[in-house]
Amino acid sequence: MSTMQGKTVIITGASSGIGEELAVSLAARGANLVLAARSEEALARVTARCEKAGGRALGVPTDVAEPEACRRMVERAVEAFGGIDMLVNNAGISMRSRFEDIRDVSLFDRLMRVNYLGAVYCTHAALPHIKARKGLLVAISSVQGKLAVPERTGYVASKHALQGFFDSLRVELLDTGVDVLVVSPGYVSTDIGVRALGSDGQPRATRDSVSDAMDAHTCAERILRAIDQRDREVLMTAKARIGVYLKLLVPGLVDRMALKAMRKRGGA
Repeated sequence: MSTMQGKTVIITGASSGIGEELAVSLAARGANLVLAARSEEALARVTARCEKAGGRALGVPTDVAEPEACRRMVERAVEAFGGIDMLVNNAGISMRSRFEDIRDVSLFDRLMRVNYLGAVYCTHAALPHIKARKGLLVAISSVQGKLAVPERTGYVASKHALQGFFDSLRVELLDTGVDVLVVSPGYVSTDIGVRALGSDGQPRATRDSVSDAMDAHTCAERILRAIDQRDREVLMTAKARIGVYLKLLVPGLVDRMALKAMRKRGGA
């Protein structure tokens, strides 16, 4: 593990789950953390954890769906620490509903604004500062950004958009010293499922039960390893890597496997 002493890192969606665990781990390595999320109370809790771990931390209440809020958050980071070495675009919301059952189609707009456009807004504001330090852009995507998953149409679409944006941006930034890492976890034990939007556009408030879900701390440690190596992409699990490979060879089989998995979880 390389030192992050004195490096400034912005993490969106830092109030819980992967973002929180990543923040605390980076703080333990001496990083300056700028923590962005909507909940001021949750940010205060994570900020305290980061400072106890040995880093400096600044919580900035931010709704990444608002471009002006993203710009202000980046300005606060530069004012506090003088620049930016890394931006981790981690903020996200999920959904669970068959498309034909959706009663409030505006939930697609919400998913795209948070999961995709939020990363675009933050990246646009932070990029000049990251280029100045030849830093790193990180996007926390999902294996669902590569594979079709039933009952997740809006979420999958937003993650496909995120993947495409950062793949294209990586090419634009070749020879600038800025690297782009896209991380695609599988199921991780966080509260994102509890907040997943249902057919009416409201949170379902029920947790998905996935027997092989990874814990958030392990996920964060694997992300840190990829950051150290300045990888371009990480597929977290062997199952995900096999799924992406099979999609190229036998896409129909992968579709049937996805439908079977949905029914096993209690879907249609």
